[in-house]
Amino acid sequence: MTKSISITNIAIMIVAVVFAFMAFAGMASAGNPHTNVTTIQDGTLLDSEGNFLSVGYNTWGYNYQAHLFNGKYCDSYRDAAWCQDYKNDSLTMKWNDAWLANTDADGDGLLDRHFGYSSYIGSGAWLTNHISGEYVQDGKTYRWSEFYKIVAAPADAYVDGGFWYDANGGEIGEVIWGQFAMTEYIYNDSGTGDHGVVYKSPTGPGLGNL
Repeated sequence: MTKSISITNIAIMIVAVVFAFMAFAGMASAGNPHTNVTTIQDGTLLDSEGNFLSVGYNTWGYNYQAHLFNGKYCDSYRDAAWCQDYKNDSLTMKWNDAWLANTDADGDGLLDRHFGYSSYIGSGAWLTNHISGEYVQDGKTYRWSEFYKIVAAPADAYVDGGFWYDANGGEIGEVIWGQFAMTEYIYNDSGTGDHGVVYKSPTGPGLGNL
């Protein structure tokens, strides 16, 4: 049996990733951008557990300065019990400042999210995820991988039938958590022969420019 992750499970897993980020960094409050910001290099920014942030990769695989995560899937949420079935799978994540900044401009001592906006809507936030692993079937080892892009919906977008559409009626992508759209999904599996793009936004899967 393949160890691929269904589109439904992808949505659940992305939600888990979002909550993992939220657990270890601050949500930004609305306001005007500040000239003076606190950086990770200042050595005073904290995660929600009270640990000081530093540049480079931490124990779990997060590099907040570089907007990167590289590690095992379960390490993205501190080896939580619920994700042990995916413990050996690899995960790479990339994001922009609007998703999770590497500075604190609102003065709460935590990394900012969607700074200058009351929510992610219209902020231009984006995230990419690349998950990969392998499974054994009939004595043979096969590899699978999934890659997907999600973006914050534009301020003038609207929802219809579970999809975000731009102001001109162009389909942006499937709704995720109300504020985001999945704009591209690629799936490869050497055991099933699946390969390539499963979904791509007709208006373009670009990051933050929809």
